[in-house]
Amino acid sequence: MVSRELDGQVAIVTGGARGIGAAIVRSLAGAGAAVVIAGGRESDGRALAAELGDRVVYEPHDVGCERSWDRLLQTTVARLGPPTILVNNAGIYRPGPDVTGTAPEDFDEHYRVNQRGPFLGMRAASAVMKTAGGGAIVNISSIASHRPYPGQIAYSTTKWAVRGMTKCAAVELGAHGVRVNSVHPGFIDTGMLDVITEEWNAQVLAATPLGRRGLAEEVAATVLFLVSPASAFVTGAEFVVDGGLAS
Repeated sequence: MVSRELDGQVAIVTGGARGIGAAIVRSLAGAGAAVVIAGGRESDGRALAAELGDRVVYEPHDVGCERSWDRLLQTTVARLGPPTILVNNAGIYRPGPDVTGTAPEDFDEHYRVNQRGPFLGMRAASAVMKTAGGGAIVNISSIASHRPYPGQIAYSTTKWAVRGMTKCAAVELGAHGVRVNSVHPGFIDTGMLDVITEEWNAQVLAATPLGRRGLAEEVAATVLFLVSPASAFVTGAEFVVDGGLAS
């Protein structure tokens, strides 16, 4: 049986062209939502939209730019209707040297995409959701917001910030019917992890109680729950999807 619990909903998924984002787009569209794939590699995004049908569209987008968010919201309303779901998924992950060797430019770029992006997204979408009578926002954080890893001060600190922003927004927006939650993937089998060494990968697998990498579809299933009526009384919560690694 095909799930249709999101019929009539309009979703925006940043970085939805591939990896976890693409899995989220497929999941939400499969549940009946109209979906905007916001940013990411254009060729991948347009191909995914063409595959999934007329109710899924791709829009170029820069998550760190306020004007780009304004344009995205205007386009979404005009093409599909007011967004009732926002998934702040876009992110960059570039492990490097320790804090001494981390370039300020690299730190700033992680901040711009991973932290400023979700802030601007929540800011823009919540204004529309308030008027529409409610909505659901999911911020994709990381297991790196629960435990530190060497060489990741730029990445980890932005993901820690996403935890805090999620909880602040949940408290502020609850009275308007807008729920805000965060999802914290562990080591998920996508191209983002191509940068890690085989030795590190083996160490992670050995430390993971379930003994494997996660699947993008497993993260997407958690997101689907958090934007569906099944989680109507859930806000300000953190969902760790990591096979037990942070336990």
